[in-house]
Amino acid sequence: MRLAGIIANSVVDGPGVRFVVFAQGCPHHCRGCHNPETWDPQGGREMTVKEVFKRLKKVRKHVRGLTLSGGEPFLQTVELASLAWEAKKLELDVVTYTGFTYEELLDSDLPGGQDLLAVTDILVDGPFISEYKDIGLVFRGSANQRVIDLAATREQGHIMLF
Repeated sequence: MRLAGIIANSVVDGPGVRFVVFAQGCPHHCRGCHNPETWDPQGGREMTVKEVFKRLKKVRKHVRGLTLSGGEPFLQTVELASLAWEAKKLELDVVTYTGFTYEELLDSDLPGGQDLLAVTDILVDGPFISEYKDIGLVFRGSANQRVIDLAATREQGHIMLF
């Protein structure tokens, strides 16, 4: 998979201390994007799921979960879903950021897309919209984005916010 980078301990990319993987490549090109260097799908560097998981295991005792950010994680769903399932085996939770909406993802036929949704505990969805930027929001950059509790959403049958 192509990654823009990894942060072994972040406190701003989901609840608790997180191991964050930044996917390389993004089709959304949001104006005011925090990570425009991740847009080019040929940028970043290649890493295997095994390599990333090895790094995650080293910090396992110090993190609450895995966060998949980007770029756009749903462009590399097969690999990132595999990494997320491995994180679950370590009893870590999974947060996934995406510029797509939850509804778009449910209707998509991205290979591995439904697998990545299935392993995600919290989904932060929607594109960053600079007109709705609010630095006071928790775990998101603009007010149009939602922080969705996917377990509760699946259980209730409608979107439940975190």
